[in-house]
Formats: sequence, structure tokens, C-alpha cells
Amino acid sequence: MKLDCITLQHLRMPLVSPFETSFGVTADRECILISILFDGLTGYGECVADRDPGYSYETVGTAWHILKDFISPVMLGNNVSTAEDFQGLIGQIRGHHLAKAGMEMALWDLRGKLEHHSLKNMLGGVRDRVAVGVSVGLQASPEILVKTVEKYLVDGYQRIKIKIKPGRDVGDTAAVRNAFPEIKLQVDANSAFSLETWETLKPLDVLDLLLIEQPLHEDDIWDHRVLQKALRTPICLDESIITPRHARYALEMEACKIINIKAGRVGGISQAVAIHDLCRDKGIPVWCGGMLETGVGRASNLALASLPGFILPGDISASNRYYAEDIIEESFSLNSGSTIDVPDGVGLGVTMNQCAVKKFSLEKLRLKAD
Repeated sequence: MKLDCITLQHLRMPLVSPFETSFGVTADRECILISILFDGLTGYGECVADRDPGYSYETVGTAWHILKDFISPVMLGNNVSTAEDFQGLIGQIRGHHLAKAGMEMALWDLRGKLEHHSLKNMLGGVRDRVAVGVSVGLQASPEILVKTVEKYLVDGYQRIKIKIKPGRDVGDTAAVRNAFPEIKLQVDANSAFSLETWETLKPLDVLDLLLIEQPLHEDDIWDHRVLQKALRTPICLDESIITPRHARYALEMEACKIINIKAGRVGGISQAVAIHDLCRDKGIPVWCGGMLETGVGRASNLALASLPGFILPGDISASNRYYAEDIIEESFSLNSGSTIDVPDGVGLGVTMNQCAVKKFSLEKLRLKAD
């Protein structure tokens, strides 16, 4: 099929509360909403690039440029119906995985609407509900962190992830573990440590953690191999895994025992599925990470996490964890048992709230085929 037009919208949405990690504080979350039109139907995708190059070198600005000047012209000028078609067309564009993934998500949504299939069914998902947890940013003190975690436990979340950084690592984690000895607990360093400072993490080994996520540099696999040998707690790689190839490298080097899969980070849902399949073949657990997504990206994550290899709870919290007002009509709620329902409607299974989209839109660009 040849698309009729592509629309890009730069959104800025206020978070319910600021979210702090080792690379900064986010109070308003930015993203790009992508709309692709064919035969009277619209597919929606979310590019999860943010304003600042903290988690990734990509920003809303760089993604807008790549989507407008490189990806959209290829999409509008060629026949493209599947993710495989898309990946073939954009093969000459190096990097810029967040931009690519946003467009591929829109294509999956459109294809589902055309073929009357849900994304879950198109991917081969096996769950109607997926286990989820909550990610808790850095707090002002260990005491406030414990109170914040307690609130989420009362809300019904059964797995807690806390952010750590040098000086706010073992003490914070021990405070949460001592307060809640039985909970599923994991930590995320977002690349804040190095081989020179890793030994400060050694006491985490006695705190019965599910995993330590991305302790070393965002582009590293080899040093994580060294660190994994020194720790009993499983290391989970996130930022280091940017393609299925990198997942293979990490597993062959024994650099980690778990992988966090984010479709945005690896360049699309199809690439995320490839990593899932690789890890499942090798008996490596995976889980679905989050990027403060709107309901569009959250729906996509839920469908992805319904695949059989996602055996650990994902960072796919309920809609009201992050936004008082979302850009979709539906709201994802936490079920008893710390699960969220996977959408079963066609495509992503969500309906856009166009009034909210307009309210949060900073810029809009409509591109048409020549």
C-alpha cells in the first residue's frame, strides 16, 4: 500500500509528579505522535524520544528531523504494508531507533485496522493480562522513598523498581528491603556506575533483588560481563541492547542474565519480537521496559508483553501513574494481582482523544505524497 499522508505532532504532557533518575528530573514529558493515513483509516504510533539526550542521544528535535526528512519520504514514495517492508526501506538510515520505532508502531496499528486483527494477535501474544510493576524515581531521602513505595504497594503493585545512583544506592535499597522483606524488588542505575565504582554495589547481593539494571555505561557489553561474574544478583541490560545483534553479543559473552526489551530502543516492535525469540530460545528471561509512554505506546507495550517469553513484570503501570489526562479515550487500570488488561480491539486497540491531542500539541506537520 502507498500511504496517503503522514502527520507528525510534537506533544508536551505534564506528569502527575516529577520523575527523577540518575540523569535528571522530568516534570513534563515530550514525545511525537505519528499518524499515517490509508484508505480512510489512520494508524497511530508514538516516538518516545524526549526533550533531552539523557536516556538516549535521540531527542524530540532529532527524531522530528529524521521522521520528516528521511523516514516519511521513503514511506510516502514506496509500497509498504508490513514491518519487514518498513525495515527494508529504512535500512540505509543508521541509528535513530526511537524515530524508526514510532513509525513502525503506526504501521502495525494501521495494518491491524485494515485486517481486523489486534496487535496482540498479530504478534502471537498468549496473555489477556500481563504482570506489571511500578518504577519509582529517586526521592529526597530513604524515608520518603519507603513511604512512596508503600503507597504503590497499597495501590496494588506487587513488583517495585527503584532508581539508584552513586551515593543513593545501597542505603536506599536496604531501606526499602528492610521495610518490605517479601516484595519483588529490583534496582535501575541507568549507567551511573563504572568498573572503578562498581564495588559499592556489592552489598546489593544480600538484598534478594530480582535484578540490577544497566549499572555500567550505556554502550557497554564487555564490562558488564566482568561485573556479572562478580555479582550473584542477575544483571539486566537495557540501554546496551539496541539491536537483536547486541542481544546476541550479550548472551554469547554472558554479560547479563536478563534483558529489558523496549521496542523504541531497538528500532521497532518487529525488532523487539526478534530479541524476545532469541532470548526465549536460550532460556533467558525478558521483561518490557517503559519510557513514560502515553496510552498509545502503553497499548503497544501491553501487546508486546503478552508474548510467552515475557515472564517478569514489566514497567507498564496504570495510566494514572503518569498522566492526569491522557491522549486516548481508554484508561489502563491495575487489576488485582498486579496485572493490566491487554487491548483486544483492532490494531493498538485504542481511540484517540483529539481534544487532548490538540491541547498538548506544540507543533503539527502534515506530509503528503507528491
